[in-house]
Amino acid sequence: MDAMDSAIDPLDIFARLCAATLAGMVLGLDRDLRGKPTGMRTLGLVGLGAALVSVATVNLDIIHGDAEAMSRVIQGIIPGVLTGIGFVGAGAVLRNHKAGEVEGLTTAATVWVTATLGIPCGLSQWPIVLMGIGLTLTLLALGRPLERLVSRVSGRKERANEATQQQD
Repeated sequence: MDAMDSAIDPLDIFARLCAATLAGMVLGLDRDLRGKPTGMRTLGLVGLGAALVSVATVNLDIIHGDAEAMSRVIQGIIPGVLTGIGFVGAGAVLRNHKAGEVEGLTTAATVWVTATLGIPCGLSQWPIVLMGIGLTLTLLALGRPLERLVSRVSGRKERANEATQQQD
């Protein structure tokens, strides 16, 4: 049997990469609808990049059959991926020195979550992908109202409204 015969089917690879891209685009849609700088294209690319690393690693493991070597490859690649993701996320964070506020942290965190969603897409771990997308969208949709409620209950009413308007 040829080594390429035991590799992941190209159609399966394409489906995994598409799923990661779609996961990023779904999360990016929320950012686009809120007028944030990091949207569907950026987060789609982040998810795709993470999936590419995962699929390539899994495919090499299948072809060569050396899980320990593949683990070392992943350990070598991940720091660079995380540095790149940190760079993209940092671009979404703005600081208003006069007002003493930081904006864009939610978008930067969404960039990071999108990258982590790309990894299970590449590994074909669909339940994890769906749960991750669902929880992320739930948090993005309900996070602000929940923050406002907690601030009102805790007595920080006037600061809560100002902070939540600037936070995303």
